[in-house]
Parts: sequence; structure tokens; C-alpha cells
Amino acid sequence: MSRPVPRPAFLLPLLMLLPLAACGEANMDEQAKARTWDKNAFFPKDMTMRHPVAGTVPRNDPAREVPQPATVTASLLDQGRERYAVFCVPCHGQDGLGVGMIVQRGLAPAGNLASEKVRKESAAEIYGAISNGYRSMFGMAQMIPPADRWAIIAYVRALQASQDVPVASLPEADRAALEATR
Repeated sequence: MSRPVPRPAFLLPLLMLLPLAACGEANMDEQAKARTWDKNAFFPKDMTMRHPVAGTVPRNDPAREVPQPATVTASLLDQGRERYAVFCVPCHGQDGLGVGMIVQRGLAPAGNLASEKVRKESAAEIYGAISNGYRSMFGMAQMIPPADRWAIIAYVRALQASQDVPVASLPEADRAALEATR
């Protein structure tokens, strides 16, 4: 009579875990999907990209032109300050000097919005940088509506005007408050 061969107790759980080793990390970028410019035999002209249905109206079209406001109002500056705090402060900081929280944690340095170079740029150039990106900054056209971009630019101009102001030019109450903080 033959004797049964002893099997280690841990072998069965290991064999049960073996199929899991074949599972890779889920990566949505490597899944089967059609990209905008891919060929696709299912559609006419083998194009994946489709024209919108006739009569479709986009909700937030980043390409839609919105004219630059003719005047800067207090409400425009308030809107710009609020939008700047949401979209710009993480990289550019509250003061616009380019040392926001994300930059402090190792992201590429953000531009100094109070620099002479940015001060000399037209509002349209700054609008283009917000929309399309510039150097390490990615384009924000999909996230920031056109009217908010103009409001941010108005606020950035106010930030620039607030930098390097001589103390002597401040009103007496502001100078006294500044002296009290020293």
C-alpha cells in the first residue's frame, strides 16, 4: 500500500491567489477605446470623430469669443478675485509672485504675475496664456469660462498695481495700520 505524499498547508492558498497575479493595474489610458483622430471602419470615411447633431448648442464652448470688458468695475474685480482664488492661487500664490502651494511642493515654478514682462503684456496676451497655457502652465480654456478669464485679468492688473507701492503714497490710515504690524 502506498503512502500519501504530504503537501504543505500553504500551497493551496497560494494556488488560489495565482490567478490574481495575472491582473495588471487598471490603467484607463491603455483600455480599448476610440480616440478623436483614430480610424474607425464603423463610421463613414473611417473617421472616429463625428460632427455634432444638427441644432446642438454647446453649453460651455471655450472657443466662444467674449469681448474684453470696456470698463473695470468693482463687481468685475470681485469676480476676478474669486476666480483667481479658485484657479490661480494654487500655483501663482495669493500675491501673484509664483510661489503657490503646489509650487512649494515641487511642481515647476509658476510665472511671477507682478514681473515687468507680464506687466508689459497686453490683456489679450494674458487671455491667450490662460486659455492655451504658457511654458509649464497648461491651458485652462476647458475649465474657466471666457468672461471669468477677463475678470481674472482685471484682478491680476489690480495685483500688479498693488506691488511695490511706496509707503509714502498710502493714505494715512493705511500707513498707520502698516506701522502697527512692524
